[in-house]
Amino acid sequence: MSFLLPKSQERPTQQPPRRVEPASIIAVGSGKGGVGKTFMSITMASAFAQAGRRTLLIDGDLGLANVDVQLGIAPETDLAAVVAGWVELEDAVTEVDGGSGNGGFDVLPGRSGSGALAELSSEEVARLAAGLSALALQYDQVVLDLGAGIEANCMRLARAADKVVMIVTDEPTSMTDAYAFIKVLKGYAPNVEQVIAINQADTRAGGQRTYEAIARACQTFLGFRPPLAGTVMRDKAVREAIRSQRTLISTDPSAQPIMDAIAIAHTLLGRSGQDLEY
Repeated sequence: MSFLLPKSQERPTQQPPRRVEPASIIAVGSGKGGVGKTFMSITMASAFAQAGRRTLLIDGDLGLANVDVQLGIAPETDLAAVVAGWVELEDAVTEVDGGSGNGGFDVLPGRSGSGALAELSSEEVARLAAGLSALALQYDQVVLDLGAGIEANCMRLARAADKVVMIVTDEPTSMTDAYAFIKVLKGYAPNVEQVIAINQADTRAGGQRTYEAIARACQTFLGFRPPLAGTVMRDKAVREAIRSQRTLISTDPSAQPIMDAIAIAHTLLGRSGQDLEY
């Protein structure tokens, strides 16, 4: 099984100019499913795009991809076609809301339930990660939505990131599985910066307690304390947006989860709210 790496020079009129350095790659992970990881990935990509950054969202869940479902798009091709060698990485990119540079962002979709992607060899995943890093030369910001859990290929993709945002809720299984993810990634890729984002918090104080619990465990047993990127409050509007297959930032930009996610985007870029204009 093989796939082709980007050849952007063959489509100069359709692709943005290459940057000197690749975009920062922010991976979004979780110890378990159902904690809002993909929603956070999509919302952060939207936030970066609306801040004027040329943004690419990559569906890196190699077995259970669903970014396209949540966005309500029907891409003509995807990562499975890339892996099969039918198209190049950049040819599998789909525009959302006008595409990158036009108020929207680009998506590199996966394929839900594709065993071909879930069972890639370590060498094939390494090549895929290298191709994604090359594709990042065309963007200002890349968001990589990882699969849930600590499966080996998930870790291999996470190693290509500059930062990994661990999405955690107050459920005990979410906290214990998130700690496992942090521990494994720390041993597998110690140079990747790890931060924590609390999702679906009922109160700010409750979100802080959830963070403190996992941060203390990391400090005690791993010798480091991942910083808190922010807390996203629970809101039924999130579920409604997912059901309608639309981004909440486009339908209700003043919703509290959106404001919280934008604040996290500010934090990840190391900037204050005044530095990013929407």
